[in-house]
Amino acid sequence: MFRRATTLLRRPLNAAASRRFSTDLAAEPAADTSFVEAWKKASPNIDPPKTPLSYLKPRPPTPSTLPTKLTVNFVLPYSSELSSKEVDMVIVPATTGQMGVLPGHVATIAELKPGVLSVHEGNDVTKYFVSSGFAFIHANSVADVIAVEAVPLDRIDANLVQKGLQDFTQKLNSATTDLEKAEAQIGVDVHSALNSALTG
Repeated sequence: MFRRATTLLRRPLNAAASRRFSTDLAAEPAADTSFVEAWKKASPNIDPPKTPLSYLKPRPPTPSTLPTKLTVNFVLPYSSELSSKEVDMVIVPATTGQMGVLPGHVATIAELKPGVLSVHEGNDVTKYFVSSGFAFIHANSVADVIAVEAVPLDRIDANLVQKGLQDFTQKLNSATTDLEKAEAQIGVDVHSALNSALTG
């Protein structure tokens, strides 16, 4: 094991730098050429049907310089909160912890947990409470945040949150079936996250 380590350490560093990354490669053409060729052999007089590949858009190019702003799209099933808004930073409540996203962030997909999504634009910070969802961070400094439910933090009533937390804690303690326990646990988790968002 140690013999191999010394040979790896002697290897020139520029060998790793010459390795290409997937984001450096050109986007694949949005046509399944092998399928089209096989179709034309089998049915030359009928146009080939569209395959899933034909509906894909080519991957957007990765900018050569680091952009100064992050473009954010924040959508809910029933509305669009932010559409192509240029901001300085977004902090999302990922299941792995709070994740700050700046311009030039590496492409990532993150599952969201109940918590605070904050949008930083200069000195202004807009905060939303999100219940769950996903954040898609693209290599071209675009972030798409999709949430099941979201509400601006300043519209949440702290008294109702405290009452809801007490109610769900009581339901959790008196639950007898697995379904009742799971529903009560979800209520406790969401109201605890709401409570810490309001107090923190």
